[in-house]
Amino acid sequence: MSSNKIEKIDKTKKIVILFLLIFLALSILILSVFRTISEKRHLPSLRSEKNELAVRGDIISADDFKIASSKKLYTASIDTRYLDPNKKELFLNLFSIYSNIDYKTLKEKLIEGEKNPGYLVLSYQIDSRTAKNLKELAFKLIQLDVFISRQINGSKILRGLTITESGEKRIFSYNDTLTPVVGYISKFESEAGKTKVNGIKGLERHYNKVLNQSKDGVLQGDRDVLSYISFDKNSLITKRVDGATLNLNIPLKLQKNNETTLDLHKEKLSADEIIVAIMDSKTGKILTMASSNRFNPEKIRKEDIPYLNVHAVEYQFEPGSVIKPLSIALAMDKGLVKKNENFPAYNNFGSMDQKGYPKGAYKIGRFTIKDDHQFKKHYLTLDDIVIFSSNIGTLLIAQRLTGPEFFEGMKRFGFTRKTGIDLPYEKKGVMPKVWQFSAGDKDKKDNVFKATVSFGQGMTSTFIQILKAYSVFNNDGYMVTPRIVDYLTYDNNKYKPYDDKAEFVISKQTADEMKRMLIKTVTDGTGKAAQMNGLEIGGKTGTAQIARGGKYLKKYISSFFGFVNDDKGNSYTIGVTVINPISTGKNWYYYYASSSAVPVFKEIVQNLIKLNYLSPKEDIIPDK
Repeated sequence: MSSNKIEKIDKTKKIVILFLLIFLALSILILSVFRTISEKRHLPSLRSEKNELAVRGDIISADDFKIASSKKLYTASIDTRYLDPNKKELFLNLFSIYSNIDYKTLKEKLIEGEKNPGYLVLSYQIDSRTAKNLKELAFKLIQLDVFISRQINGSKILRGLTITESGEKRIFSYNDTLTPVVGYISKFESEAGKTKVNGIKGLERHYNKVLNQSKDGVLQGDRDVLSYISFDKNSLITKRVDGATLNLNIPLKLQKNNETTLDLHKEKLSADEIIVAIMDSKTGKILTMASSNRFNPEKIRKEDIPYLNVHAVEYQFEPGSVIKPLSIALAMDKGLVKKNENFPAYNNFGSMDQKGYPKGAYKIGRFTIKDDHQFKKHYLTLDDIVIFSSNIGTLLIAQRLTGPEFFEGMKRFGFTRKTGIDLPYEKKGVMPKVWQFSAGDKDKKDNVFKATVSFGQGMTSTFIQILKAYSVFNNDGYMVTPRIVDYLTYDNNKYKPYDDKAEFVISKQTADEMKRMLIKTVTDGTGKAAQMNGLEIGGKTGTAQIARGGKYLKKYISSFFGFVNDDKGNSYTIGVTVINPISTGKNWYYYYASSSAVPVFKEIVQNLIKLNYLSPKEDIIPDK
């Protein structure tokens, strides 16, 4: 074969091989492009999303002060592997200035973090304003080359100062004001890893669900070159909605004035606790619910533990003589008491001294029931029984009711059932059963259960139950439900959390007659220290021994429940209970309600006048 022919064949082979190589390259390229198109690619998204953390709702007083609120917290963090070793001091100084965190504390944290290089949290407690400043600092630190990029998987990565939302913190702006009613909280971590709070006691607990009914905001849109979201018609904006706000019936100024009053009287009386509440007699709105025993919800100490419960709704005690008007009213409402009727005082077993005849004594079986007041006559009017708090007169009237009538009547007044107040853990108290009250009905014999309960012994109730019951005498026979929250605000809309409906208990005629006698108790009887010119004031004292373990202790609970009205239409039911005032020494008489609870009541009324909640016909508060 000639050399020309061989050369021609070699040239043809080369061309074929070249075409094959080109075809193979094109095939690989086409296949690669197809795979790139068809497979999921991990390219940076052109869309960006930002979540805005919503927080728990506020608790706001009637005069528009924030009692409790939540603020957002932010976390400040870095990756120590990206921090330029030569610029640590610059970073620490700048971060300390912007965050207001001690330089030494930051340095110690950084040294500790560098032992295990990587993610390091500098603070979990950055507030919103500081977070904004630190975000600006983060850009400046990049410009100052404080952080250096690292080569990872063939790409340069730069991580600087990161500021992220970490959760919320509950703020109680006025320390112990309105505690324990406002309650306290505990922290927990949400599914999204954010710090949130739950209510444990008080209003924080009762309204926990609506307070936490929040929706985070969402911002979605295209990213610009600096990774900011640029908004256009295709962007998505979901508004942040915080939890519901509780708008209270309680004004802060009035509450604080009354708490100061309780603090002074607690010291004077050496009492364990004093409880006070003011309620609008017509609506049930609570204007004050105060205790002398308070705590700071942000800094609960070991010694505060006994103060955490709301004793106005959780503490059950024998109420004593404040129950007498209720028992008598039940019989009056049944028409069982005649007008101008006289009742024996059972005090005709001795001669009269300067104070009067011997204190009355009445036997029921093996029990002897005595009166504390010495009457100067042997027969008592209905007014005498109420005004001078006769145990014997009260039980004689109560015996006219059958067991079921007495039992159902007391239940109608609210005993052994919850009041419906918007606080958790409310107790109901205890009372003898209907069959116990009914013993002797058929033979018309005296019943010791009816007797003792008629003057507030042999039963237990709560402070709030008595307050609710007394609204009947100042509201035409209707009983209102005490309410601390006026309305809820959620997403700019107002909501009522309950229905306002008064309960009919006794006729207006009976209520008015008892009201008259309670006013007379203040003008002529055991409540004289509550008198004030230009106002209509009525009420009833009660002093009862504290029972524990089936025995009565030498400790007392003194109460005064009543009402105050002016001629402008302002009408309030007020309760005062003093737990274990001093009962020995030179001030032994402080345990009587007339010397403890009644003076507190009067000062509470004075506070109402000072802050223009009452307008007496005459100015009884002297100018200072």
